[in-house]
Amino acid sequence: MFGRAAKAPVSEDDRLWVDEGFERLSRLLGRRRMLEARVMRPTAEDFPDRFDGSEAALQLMFLRVAGCMGVDPDSVELQVFSESTESTLESIPFAACRSSSPGGVYVEPPDQKKLVAVHQRQLRDPVALVAVLAHELGHVILLGGGLVDREAEDMEPLNDLLTVFLGFGIFNANAAFQFSQYTSTDSQGWSAQRLGYLPERVWGYALARFAIERGEDDPKWSRFLATSVRSYFKSSIKWLRASTRTG
Repeated sequence: MFGRAAKAPVSEDDRLWVDEGFERLSRLLGRRRMLEARVMRPTAEDFPDRFDGSEAALQLMFLRVAGCMGVDPDSVELQVFSESTESTLESIPFAACRSSSPGGVYVEPPDQKKLVAVHQRQLRDPVALVAVLAHELGHVILLGGGLVDREAEDMEPLNDLLTVFLGFGIFNANAAFQFSQYTSTDSQGWSAQRLGYLPERVWGYALARFAIERGEDDPKWSRFLATSVRSYFKSSIKWLRASTRTG
């Protein structure tokens, strides 16, 4: 009676955007995709292939991530690039990336396969590599499938939300603060040493909404979240439970 109403862990605008984002993705892809998504964790159980940093290991990881996200890997060309690989750099526009080359890029060359390219340095970090692949394959789904306009104001944040929707939220929430994303007229990518599009609290709320929608009040997979993201996740779960009871 005299207590204060619980405060949402995110702003009302962010909360409404995440909630509407899940509804939009459900309309575009089908709610069943979210309900049946396998939540991928950084474990040998979910990624049993030995990762040694080679391009062969990258290919196996790409096939696994693409399969889990429902992308036909034969429809996408996978490349590795570095600062010194001029022939590759010439095929990928970096106009919006000034401080360092991106960790991953998605390009739609005319009359060719869609291209996903990852920076060679990502082969040293399998966890970040999974996040990069999931992000770029998200572009294959939303942009390549003509489901979202590349000029849409929230195209990139919605693509981040898609990684949660399809079960890769642990990787992308944890890695978002090692990379920033950029977009130009025909490509998207991540650049090192900056933040991602979604703040930590929004990642936490999005993951909580994902869990609640699937009937998971206390999912075991949440222990794999980075400490700060997990804190927001827990407070969001608590708020969502309370709002459901009182709504």
